[in-house]
Amino acid sequence: MALVTGGSQGIGEVIARAYAAEGAKVAIVNRSARGAALAAELSAGGATARAFAADCSVVAEIDRVVADVAATLGAVDILVNNAGLFAPRPIEETDEANWDDQLDLNLKGCFFLARAVVPAMKARRAGKIINVTSIAGIGGFPSSAAYCASKGGLNTLTKALCLELAPFGINVNALAPGNTATPLNAHLQADPTWAADMARRTPTGESFIPAADMAGTAVFLASDASRAVHGVVLPVDSGWRAW
Repeated sequence: MALVTGGSQGIGEVIARAYAAEGAKVAIVNRSARGAALAAELSAGGATARAFAADCSVVAEIDRVVADVAATLGAVDILVNNAGLFAPRPIEETDEANWDDQLDLNLKGCFFLARAVVPAMKARRAGKIINVTSIAGIGGFPSSAAYCASKGGLNTLTKALCLELAPFGINVNALAPGNTATPLNAHLQADPTWAADMARRTPTGESFIPAADMAGTAVFLASDASRAVHGVVLPVDSGWRAW
């Protein structure tokens, strides 16, 4: 059973659809009601999918929703920490709320979601934790200090959890998308200057990668084929990091 946070749109939706197509039960966790429509669509197609509402930046909400998911669909075999917030601002305009909103969801929430599912994974000596990070956690982006800090922290958290959990048969890895077209960055997709700059810096010439291109890597990291893959931050970025 796979729990995908932020699973109602963008990369999370792509991953939820891919797992459902592979036959996994899917729990779609997000703050809004959008997940219910996707769960209904997947269920109508023969999959087992349910939507659960939770704010993944709040620890009490995390513990509650993981318990609800387990009671409804069974223990979590695959956790995809995908829910995230991208709210870029120049340093002078970054206030405490902007910083906290991004760090709480993008980093703190991922740790506590892992904490919530790990006891059952340890008991079974099996599990997959996949953190969706970003190339912004590998290199910097202007006017995005809080976001970069959260994703950089998540990359290092991935490695720390790997060292702690690999002895229990739990794989912890990260999928680091490049510039990917999602609702979070729709405003940047509409900015011709930004798009042109991204295209120049991407070897393939793509300014934004289709979200669907993340599906294969997410399926691989959740499968038995990645049994020996631990603590990896895997960029899917059309060559961005090759410069």
